[in-house]
Amino acid sequence: MATQQEDPRTKELVQALSEQTSTLLRKELALAQVELKEKGKHAGLGGGLIGGGGLLALYGLGALFAAIIMLLGTAIAAWLSALIVAVVLFAVAGGLALSGKKEVQRATPAKPEQAVASTSEDVRHVREHAKGGGHG
Repeated sequence: MATQQEDPRTKELVQALSEQTSTLLRKELALAQVELKEKGKHAGLGGGLIGGGGLLALYGLGALFAAIIMLLGTAIAAWLSALIVAVVLFAVAGGLALSGKKEVQRATPAKPEQAVASTSEDVRHVREHAKGGGHG
């Protein structure tokens, strides 16, 4: 008789545990959502500030190139100094673009080839052992 009385209590306890776990999970997910939303706001603001800083740095770089052109313009014709600076900038840009192209080629195809090969080998190994009755 004692076991019959314990069964309903156990059932009630398991049901309460299940409900409380479900409620706790919902609350934890809601908290995670609020936290991620807040972090997203900070990340967006940070990204905007970084972008603004980058834009100002770009303007500063333009001013620096203008100063270099003016400095060279004191020794040679202004148009020639501007041309020299432009050619140097295009050469550096070309070098960076070629380096970037090589890196992109190294990244393609965009699939984890070693992981795929390793997984395929694992699957093959498991299949062989399954066919052989698990001996090996």
